[in-house]
Amino acid sequence: MLRTVSPVDGSVYVERPLQSWKEVDVALNKAKLAQKKWRETPLAERQKIVLKFLDHMVDNAQAIGEELTWQMGRPISQTPGEILRGFQERVRYTVNLAPKALADIIPDDKPAGFKRYVRREPLGVVAVIAPWNYPYLTSVNTIVPALLAGSTVLLKHSHQTPLVADRYADAFKAAGLPEGVFQRLDLSHENTETLMADPRVDYVNFTGSVRGGHAVQKAISGKFIDAGLELGGKDPAYVRPDADMKYTVENLVDGSFFNSGQSCCGIERIYVHENLYKPFVDAFVDRTYQYRLGNPTDPAVNLGPMVRTSAAEFVRQQIAEAVKKGGKALIDEKKFPASKLHTPYLAPQVLVNVDHSMSIMMEETFGPAVGIMKVKSDEEALRLMNDSPFGLTASLWTADADAAEAIGQEIDTGTVFLNRCDYIDPGLPWNGVKDTGRGASLSVVGFEHLTRPKSFHLRTKI
Repeated sequence: MLRTVSPVDGSVYVERPLQSWKEVDVALNKAKLAQKKWRETPLAERQKIVLKFLDHMVDNAQAIGEELTWQMGRPISQTPGEILRGFQERVRYTVNLAPKALADIIPDDKPAGFKRYVRREPLGVVAVIAPWNYPYLTSVNTIVPALLAGSTVLLKHSHQTPLVADRYADAFKAAGLPEGVFQRLDLSHENTETLMADPRVDYVNFTGSVRGGHAVQKAISGKFIDAGLELGGKDPAYVRPDADMKYTVENLVDGSFFNSGQSCCGIERIYVHENLYKPFVDAFVDRTYQYRLGNPTDPAVNLGPMVRTSAAEFVRQQIAEAVKKGGKALIDEKKFPASKLHTPYLAPQVLVNVDHSMSIMMEETFGPAVGIMKVKSDEEALRLMNDSPFGLTASLWTADADAAEAIGQEIDTGTVFLNRCDYIDPGLPWNGVKDTGRGASLSVVGFEHLTRPKSFHLRTKI
């Protein structure tokens, strides 16, 4: 059985049977058969269907937001925005980009008597294994471009957010997507691995833990297909002495605590130049106290519970370990009365006197806690930012764009931000290095990962 326990009040919000392998086998056959016709559907028609799908999602954004709050705990003041802002932006951008991204590539030289070009072929059947933390934003990055490219999609969503997959299915049905082109699956871990290993699956996209990424690679090791893996981060920020204090603090507090810190590209560690360190920390703490932790169905609340009690306990353990090793916790948890032990409700925390011997600065926290370290130079900040097993994003805060670009060249991450953080631009590839994973989604590069090149070398005159 699939059971979704709501972090709001501990109630069972969704409960239904998982699908058997016999049902999955039927779905795979339908996807394979449907793909033969779908790939022949003109791109313009595919675009129209995806835009109708988007219209349906936008029209239901409020209801989607409410059920999302109950599934994973993000405040109702924020959940509809996942559809209305980021999701809508990405879908529209990707639809408009598709003709360019999928166009034939024609070599510059044109030898007489030959016709030569490279066609972007759909991969076939794409399996998407999606997470709960940004359940629409993570999954749409692959689902929409895969469909536009001519592939069919099987979506297995997190057991924490299964209604997300239902919403996709309902919206695609309303948009007139042919049967079998998109299907949702509720699967056990065992059947998920069997699905990925099945020869009818041509590509796997997975967002989750490093351990989960290794499981994906093991599952597909018996065949020659690619997988897109986004496996987490420990994203750093560096505040130079010429940074705009007020702007930087506002954005880094938000980048640290939005979605209760449960973001792969959220800010988890901050390095501040010694010339700005004390006023920055003071302002950061003041801003943190402006959050209101509580029941996320209350529109006045802007910080909800973590997804489950065990996740909150992990963050508490990281904080306790840092304090035991000499770190100092600056936030008085008593000023957040909703924060209680043995519940998913956890106050935000800011730690100083921290270093890289502490897990709070090295291991993914995925919660509302951030460590702040003082540094003396760009060189020290760069060394510390790169001292991580992860490499998703890094953000630089300075008035000197040239200096930021120079530092950014040396940072081992997939994305470098200047005076911005915790944002995904659909015009740029979303990818990481090291234990953050491999592959890329979004932009023209994302389409490249969801298609295969087929070369045509035609002698037209003999």
